[in-house]
Amino acid sequence: MNVYDFDDTIYYGDSSIDLFFFCLKRNPSIIGKLPLIGWAWAGYKLRRWDKTRMKEMFYSYYRLVPDMQETLKAFWEEKREKIKPWYLEQMKEDDVIISASPYFQLKYICDEIGIKYLIASEVDPATGKYSSPNNLADVKPQRFREQFPDTVIDEFYSDSLSDTPMARLAKKAFIVKGDEKFDWGEYEKSHRR
Repeated sequence: MNVYDFDDTIYYGDSSIDLFFFCLKRNPSIIGKLPLIGWAWAGYKLRRWDKTRMKEMFYSYYRLVPDMQETLKAFWEEKREKIKPWYLEQMKEDDVIISASPYFQLKYICDEIGIKYLIASEVDPATGKYSSPNNLADVKPQRFREQFPDTVIDEFYSDSLSDTPMARLAKKAFIVKGDEKFDWGEYEKSHRR
């Protein structure tokens, strides 16, 4: 079994940011959320609150999206081309996507391209509120083991060293930068102080 992060790993860019701008284009009233989003980012950078609170403030624009399911369908029809070709070429039937992005946001595209297993953050598509811990860093291996308690991960792919807890579960792990893949251990040695 191979396991992949989603954003900046098998997808060019950040799908949550792309979705925001897609929604803004369709519903310009969302621009009114920009001060709150700026405040959310500043508070996170100044360590006034954690990433989950910052994301909930960002995702609050969901309240202004009248039909999220129809919006997601249109979004993924346009953005499907941002799934990286190297992933589609090596994709396997038992791949797992494990992401901090909202589950409902990634479910549509995973179904479309044939990914059966998705583990992601549980976020309410109407309010942007989390109903489970943000699925990042140490949470990812916990969630993975809940669903696949005895499964051996052959290969793990991510764009971020924050996913080291997941990389440690795999026989082989890779850091992805654009379309390039680097051995996790070698990359980690050269990029950590």
